[in-house]
Amino acid sequence: MSLYVYVEPDADRREVIGPQFREVGCTVLTSMAELEVHLPRYPETILVILGATVDLGEALMFTAYQRLQRPLIGVVLIRHTVEPDIVMQCLRSGVREIVEERDQQGLRDATVRSIDLSKALSTTMRSASDAAPYARVITVFAGKGGCGRSVVAVNLAVALAGGGRRVLIMDLDLQFGDVAIMMKLAPDRSIADGVTMAGRLDEQGLRSIVTSARPGLDALLAPASPAEGEQVRRELIVELLDVARPLYDFIVVDTPAVVTDQVLAALDMSDWYVPIVTPELPTLKSVRLTGEMFDLLNYPKDRRLLVFNRANTLVGLTPADVEEAVGMGFAVQVPSSRDVPLSVNQGEPLTATDAVHPVSRAIRELADRIAGVETAPARQRRFFGRRKAGR
Repeated sequence: MSLYVYVEPDADRREVIGPQFREVGCTVLTSMAELEVHLPRYPETILVILGATVDLGEALMFTAYQRLQRPLIGVVLIRHTVEPDIVMQCLRSGVREIVEERDQQGLRDATVRSIDLSKALSTTMRSASDAAPYARVITVFAGKGGCGRSVVAVNLAVALAGGGRRVLIMDLDLQFGDVAIMMKLAPDRSIADGVTMAGRLDEQGLRSIVTSARPGLDALLAPASPAEGEQVRRELIVELLDVARPLYDFIVVDTPAVVTDQVLAALDMSDWYVPIVTPELPTLKSVRLTGEMFDLLNYPKDRRLLVFNRANTLVGLTPADVEEAVGMGFAVQVPSSRDVPLSVNQGEPLTATDAVHPVSRAIRELADRIAGVETAPARQRRFFGRRKAGR
């Protein structure tokens, strides 16, 4: 996990406190030189914690440089003692927080404040310029197979592509991706074709590996073989998203039923998180664990849109039971329909072929919420059960 980095040259301190940092997703490094190598490989990093034995001069020089080169990175500096003259030097160089080594609660509070500020700055920087589009990334995730994750992702991409929007769907199930089949696309080009361009990918390179699916919708398909998928590293996923964002309005990411480095890279760069749940006990457990993982990684709760798929399936679990079990409210409920597997077998997304179908309406409601469009009053918002206020 590379959003957060902890640097501590002293081996004894690393042995004592390092495991605590790793538990919350920090990459633990041993020197400032190692940090300089690490950051270009993980450009999504937003927090650097410099340990008490890091040389103060090196820390201040690093911070002053990063303030100009990577303004989203927040530096939290740990010192044996916090003295007024050191505080002033740190403030001038751009250090966000200075904490005494013994103040564990102060360190936790400082890191949370820094992360919140970085995320707020990221949002501000994205919306500051209306001239250049900057795609919002929506990652669809389910920790268990068979939940209809790819069906939701493909139909969501189609729904978002309406109204002149430009949408890219990225298939991150690098071993067994189904997006190509569901959209009747020949996998002549795939993410694996970007491996040779890693580190120097540009707009032309990206366009050479995407497949046009329909007006306004492109697809970045999974490799044709699992062996090719093993060559795709998380750095390439970050690079693909960075290059694609100015070219599209939305990027929908379909994922496998497992948390890989590539999936984490997409989640770390996401604006919306769409977990999928179905009325089955193993799936309920998986979604609850997903929510806990999101909490651990500090993904904002107001950006999580839980989709209750096959919501009208009569298996003894009510929507209220499911919401209570997963500890999260629904954004939309998608009904079960025999038309869904039929559309998959035909390679024609239901939202494209039957816009008034109950499944299409639910997916379009989800798309409207992501796009910030008010759903039409005539649209059925719930398939059964009353809708909770404020959702």
